[in-house]
Amino acid sequence: MRSFRKTRRLLPALFVAAALVGCSDQNTEKAPTATGTQATKAAVTVPVGSGFDFYVLSLSWSPTWCGDNDPKGKSSQCEVGGNRGLIVHGLWPQNERGYPDFCPTRQSDRVPSSLGKQYLDLIPSMGLIGHQWRKTCSGLSQEEYFAVTRAAWDRLTLPSELAPPPQEKGLRVAAIEDALVAKNPGMTKDAVAVTCEGGRLEEIRICFDKSLNFRACPAVDRQACRKESVSLPEAL
Repeated sequence: MRSFRKTRRLLPALFVAAALVGCSDQNTEKAPTATGTQATKAAVTVPVGSGFDFYVLSLSWSPTWCGDNDPKGKSSQCEVGGNRGLIVHGLWPQNERGYPDFCPTRQSDRVPSSLGKQYLDLIPSMGLIGHQWRKTCSGLSQEEYFAVTRAAWDRLTLPSELAPPPQEKGLRVAAIEDALVAKNPGMTKDAVAVTCEGGRLEEIRICFDKSLNFRACPAVDRQACRKESVSLPEAL
């Protein structure tokens, strides 16, 4: 799925209240939501973008990225004891075929730190936050785009199988998909793509429509890892 694309909160107070509430320098694993139901999650209202067909929420397995890019743990994502597993790589607007990127916009290319720092728990690098914003073509403002990114993350419940392991372990790709589907009503296996790098888990990509309902994405699914099993390197 390398050809699919390797790289790719603050709305006004009223939106945040209604909507709830790597890669470098990425953040800790998300704990399962303690309150609320899947129905509540599905009912979240988000700004609707334009110029694309659907979203892919790309989640990066941080230990794999760190092992390849920062084995000495110099970045906050990879620091020893950080215990980081899946983090948000990006929310990628997609078309049924291909994807738009680097579209002209009147918005600034620079994401101000006052906005970006609100999302370091999801995308724990200001550099990556800025890159995802510059590359994305969503028809949304900066505030809207990152609020939708958080809403997509909050829409998910991650199974225990994807918690950072104390030591490297192997999982069948089908078991990863099954665990996600079991935890997320409305999700089907053709809405999930697991990618791998040298036999290791690289990313998990989840497809949503513009209202953040899970949806099938055959073109994304077809480019997923073809290995039966992947290893999950241990968290630092």
